[in-house]
Amino acid sequence: MRRLLCLLALMALVAAAGCGESRSAEASIPAPEAASARPASPPSSQEEGMCREHGVLEALCTKCNPKLAVVFQAKGDWCAEHGFPESICPQCHPERGGKPAVDVSIDEAPADGTLVILKTKEAARLAGIETTQALPAEGRAELTVPVVIAYDPTRVAQVNARSPGVVKRLHADIGTRVAAGDPLAEIESTAVTADQSQLAAAQARVRVTEENFRREAELEKRGISARKEVLAAEQAYREALADLNALKGSLKIMGAAGSGGRYTLKAPFAGIVTRRSASLDEYVETQPSLFEIVDTSTMWAELALPEKDLGRVTTGMPVVITLGALQGQQFRGTISYIAPLVDPRTRTAQARVRLDNPEGLLRANMYGEARITVGGAQALSEVPRDAVQRAKSVNLVFVRLAENEFEARRVEMGPRSVSGETVQLASGVQPGEEIVVAGSFFLKTETLGDAIGAGCCEVEQN
Repeated sequence: MRRLLCLLALMALVAAAGCGESRSAEASIPAPEAASARPASPPSSQEEGMCREHGVLEALCTKCNPKLAVVFQAKGDWCAEHGFPESICPQCHPERGGKPAVDVSIDEAPADGTLVILKTKEAARLAGIETTQALPAEGRAELTVPVVIAYDPTRVAQVNARSPGVVKRLHADIGTRVAAGDPLAEIESTAVTADQSQLAAAQARVRVTEENFRREAELEKRGISARKEVLAAEQAYREALADLNALKGSLKIMGAAGSGGRYTLKAPFAGIVTRRSASLDEYVETQPSLFEIVDTSTMWAELALPEKDLGRVTTGMPVVITLGALQGQQFRGTISYIAPLVDPRTRTAQARVRLDNPEGLLRANMYGEARITVGGAQALSEVPRDAVQRAKSVNLVFVRLAENEFEARRVEMGPRSVSGETVQLASGVQPGEEIVVAGSFFLKTETLGDAIGAGCCEVEQN
């Protein structure tokens, strides 16, 4: 593999010296974006593609591959003091991390059908280009769309003050896990003090009216009091009792208990405190909210369905979700909702999948992709994983058309194969076509105008 990478680098560096020209059938390929500066620290020996012994890109390491030194010296890119190409010398330019200044991973992907024509047939052999045939495969018809994780809005609580007052005690802070009914804060309020005073008066009034009602009822039995006096006493008692219950209910809703003019804000359900705006001894109004509590045991996956595919998707369809931050894990659910409108800017409609999250792995605003099973069996192509190159959000495969002619294809990924060493392609490649495996990265750089290696072959954009 190291020898193969060295041959690749050799072709790339000869190209950088200007050994050929690029031409475009319709329009020139736009220059790639400039790479951001790397931090001034030595590269990790564990980083993929790096020479662990010398700290430079393995494919360009002149210590391990002395024959490459001649190429760099001929180009004028040579640090005689340290024996490395000047452009990647880890001693002279530690900020580059032993890599070329251009990071091809951030460049725009070439157009579908872009041709890369090597100058000679021998160039393909020297570049270490190897191909294999795409194999036929079968899977379920799937649609892949972007997905963003969000809170379930029905499990998000904005807890505000029930009555204006002063915060006297805080029981919870950001990150606190609370159960339903747990205290969040204690607030002292003049309104609560007034209600508690009215409550005491109402309790006294109930006692007096109740005694009066019982006395009138007893006098009626003895024939001393008239029925009208009994009914009037009963009505006064019932009214006093209603006022008492109303005050008790009001204080209960506020969370007030006992006397002292304080009430306690409580968590409405179990969850995590994600925001706190209350401070000790602060005067607060009923707006804005003082705490936000989120129950993350269930989350929503919000899918962006392209307008052209809406006819293929219905509620109840199974979905498999993978997230960039949680590699190797899959989350499964079914579509429970599809929005009745299309976003005029993105031309997509939002769909929703409810996901159980017992371990708390899912977090709001995580980004990934969702695969929706939209039909029966589908003919697929299976290729080695190394054949697929990534350029921004585009997956590329290079198909060999002739001995020294290759075509870039934008492909749509299908379900992953069981072995993990191959991937299935839903479009872009037909079974039986010759797919570049070794050397596909080199061909990718040739399609990027200013990237390393550009120039030793012709690039045509169809």
